[in-house]
Amino acid sequence: MAFSAQNRKGTLNGILFVALFSVVATYIANISFIQALGLSPLVIGIVMGIIYANSLHHKTPQAWHTGITFSGKKILRFAIVFYGFRITFQQIAEVGMDGFLVSLIMLTSTLILGSWLGYKVFGMEKDTSILTASGAAVCGAAAVLATEPVLKAEEYKTAIAVSMVVLFGTVSMFLYPVLYTTIFENAIGFLHMSPREFGIYVGGTIHEVAQVVAVPASIPNAPEEMANAAVIVKMTRVIMIAPMLIVLGLYLAWSAKKEGNQRDEKMKLVIPWFAVYFIVVAGFNSLQLVPQNIVDIINQIDTFLLTMAMTALGMGTVFAKFKGLGLAPLYTAMSMFVWLVVGGFVVTKLVCA
Repeated sequence: MAFSAQNRKGTLNGILFVALFSVVATYIANISFIQALGLSPLVIGIVMGIIYANSLHHKTPQAWHTGITFSGKKILRFAIVFYGFRITFQQIAEVGMDGFLVSLIMLTSTLILGSWLGYKVFGMEKDTSILTASGAAVCGAAAVLATEPVLKAEEYKTAIAVSMVVLFGTVSMFLYPVLYTTIFENAIGFLHMSPREFGIYVGGTIHEVAQVVAVPASIPNAPEEMANAAVIVKMTRVIMIAPMLIVLGLYLAWSAKKEGNQRDEKMKLVIPWFAVYFIVVAGFNSLQLVPQNIVDIINQIDTFLLTMAMTALGMGTVFAKFKGLGLAPLYTAMSMFVWLVVGGFVVTKLVCA
């Protein structure tokens, strides 16, 4: 047990160690140049953790490992629950049924397509395929982190998935403004996108929340409705992470039973209660009983806790475990990226027609 009498001191030291890394990651993320790149503290944290894991990790006292693990598992679930303070049901209703449908279609299709391509076509291990697909389907690194406890995946698999969604999410952040200003804004017919349509397209297909915010801000004289539609559709995708994880738990139980793994731990119905609590918190936030300044403080604390989880994840990622994977993760993530950009455009145009 992490906080048993013999482990308590080491656990607390490990948590403090991760927290110190996270403070530095938060500071770096607030540098204007880094903000312009759309890199969140979560991404900075995992990069710092990975660098440490592959250089000085052997010098970490063994007793601290329980605290690092605690940060990557327990603190993560707590942070996902309070992520619900970023969302209200009113925001989801505001964007309308077309925004909701785009979110639902893109999440479902990306998750299924990415998992199938990674596992069946590119020969990647199943957990890594699902993790990579969940990150592209929902909300980048945070979605990968939320999916990891349901799969009971190893840290290095989660790190691979995070690195892929960060890579292609960053590419999207620079690509979409160029597409809009050179094609969608001035095109005639099917290729033309109104500011609201483009906002829905951005929110329904780009990986990270920060990247979604950055795209309209990068377009000269972009109307406010573009940014509003993008963020609201993106947050609609975020809240869908809860039902997605519940369905994933049901699938794992059914799959194990079908394969006859009577003693497989994954055969037990996995209900990710933290995802259920996430919806409860979002519902409570929708009542607007807590003053906005308090909600802002909660969200800042929550971002720091998520940064701790990502940093701890990075600290458990050793490159030697990546051997044998080849380019399969890159091919899988690239395929999903193409689907999000091209398929997402078609879906948005058809739904919003």
